[in-house]
Amino acid sequence: MQRAGLSVARLALAVAPHARRVWIAAGSGNNGGDGLEAALHLARAGREITVSIEPRATRPADAQAALNRAQAAGLTLRPDATAPDLQAGDLALDALFGLGLSRAATGWALEAIRSLNAMHAPVLAIDLPSGLDGDHGVVHAERSCVRAQWTLSLLALKPGLFTAAGRDQAGEIWFDGLGVKSPRDPPVAHLLTDTGLLWPTRHHAQHKGSFGDVWVIGGASGMTGASMLAARAALIAGAGRVHWLPLDPQAPVVDILHPELMVHPAKRLQAESDGLETATVVCGCGGGEAVRALLPLLVSRAGRLVLDADALNALACDAAALAPLLAARAARGRPTVLTPHPLEAARLLGCSTPAVQADRLAAARRIAERHGAIVVLKGSGSVIAAPNQTPWINASGNAALASAGTGDVLAGWIGGLWSQGLTPVDAACLGVHTHGAAADRWRATKRHAGALNASELVRELRRLRND
Repeated sequence: MQRAGLSVARLALAVAPHARRVWIAAGSGNNGGDGLEAALHLARAGREITVSIEPRATRPADAQAALNRAQAAGLTLRPDATAPDLQAGDLALDALFGLGLSRAATGWALEAIRSLNAMHAPVLAIDLPSGLDGDHGVVHAERSCVRAQWTLSLLALKPGLFTAAGRDQAGEIWFDGLGVKSPRDPPVAHLLTDTGLLWPTRHHAQHKGSFGDVWVIGGASGMTGASMLAARAALIAGAGRVHWLPLDPQAPVVDILHPELMVHPAKRLQAESDGLETATVVCGCGGGEAVRALLPLLVSRAGRLVLDADALNALACDAAALAPLLAARAARGRPTVLTPHPLEAARLLGCSTPAVQADRLAAARRIAERHGAIVVLKGSGSVIAAPNQTPWINASGNAALASAGTGDVLAGWIGGLWSQGLTPVDAACLGVHTHGAAADRWRATKRHAGALNASELVRELRRLRND
């Protein structure tokens, strides 16, 4: 606890070096003890400290010892849960619960949470923003979770900081293991922060055939743009050849902006289905109902298969026919990547979207196990799961990606990377992380946050790959 308090104080002085006053909202458990220890260090550093402590509370021994030291040091302690009159340049510490909360806050603690969220000064949360589920990233109740500018996670990173509501509530995340040796227990997830070593290499003697063929199938009437975006992304990713097969018979016969794309009528699938055996197929982007009739052929014959959007909806609606084909495909060693957003994941699992969001790691693992596939569960902190493997939580990306077509770009981008010889898990991890990183680079150049349109995202991905 003393090491935790020192670590919190050091970070507080680093992120708010000019703060004159600091308010600590300290709960009755060990998280409150961490806050009291931090208060002692910050007082020694010359800051004006006020600590609100929950009255009439029974504390663990370490937390009680920290309170005794704070009292002996003459710190200002008060039972009032409301914040003092802090200015924007001051600082508050959330030391209410950390991991010690499994239900919605009430009473004194709820009043303290609302005070932390209502004031002008920024908030540094200790271990977790109080009110956030550290395992799943969900808030225990509406308006009862601290929204912090910074969070210092202690001893171990918590999955809930990086997925679902976690990133919005936690702000910028820092970590200190406090010198404690990591346990030998396997992690519940890996954090995906760098994929630089996964980029496909290009050797001097290689040719376009060395980097694979991608077939993009989708784009029913009125939705041609979705499959066009996927095809463009596959091309930018570096695939040797990209064949675009729109399902709309009125689709253009050439992509003027990307004449490198080879455009074919969808009926070519039946005539040249042997080519599927060695191809990477991206299917479903804007596919509508028309894509459903093609899925048995694609699932049975494609060498590598990415299913997105309406292909996933067809799988959910016609699971009796398509799920056995996916299982047989997995048994033959033919890999599949599924890229659902939460609503599509809910359809695949036969549950509600809130149920998926309540445990995103478990939802992704269930879909992966059920279909023998690699699953990319999109959203804040996208989850990449594969059967019998520890899942990944992606750390890149931002809300600028919340615009039409960016998911189609991701499907094509993964397909284009995968065609160049990566494993399906590596292609999914590289694709998801760089897709988010491109949005992060774009947002860093803007004064005001906004939506990144999908066509611009393709261009950002080209810039990212070239760099």
